[in-house]
Amino acid sequence: MSKTPELPLADIRQWITQELDDAKAESIQELDIRGLTEIADWMIVASGTSSRHVLALASRLRAAAAKQGFKPIGVEGENNGEWVLLDFDDLIVHLMLPATRSFYDIEGLWNDRLGSRLKSARESQADG
Repeated sequence: MSKTPELPLADIRQWITQELDDAKAESIQELDIRGLTEIADWMIVASGTSSRHVLALASRLRAAAAKQGFKPIGVEGENNGEWVLLDFDDLIVHLMLPATRSFYDIEGLWNDRLGSRLKSARESQADG
């Protein structure tokens, strides 16, 4: 992420969640995935009420990032608005329709299943 050194990840998470809240995103969740993967440290998952709302949320985050002096290193899904991913390097934002979010269950994957598997694998390594 091309961010300024004086903008720590905690501040980025805060303004992203605030922007999403101000834009009436639903069920905003922050997932701490440090130690679970190398792809990022945090994920923010939020729902929009329609495809148009999901796309508007993504557009709002892009504009807010530009005001902060950086932009996402990648954006996927802006062609249909069912699921838009904004990659801010150490932080990934998933904006989804509720049905899409329920189907893919990102929160469950990262919080429950992957976390449990990682814990089991680490315990097995410590025992062996």
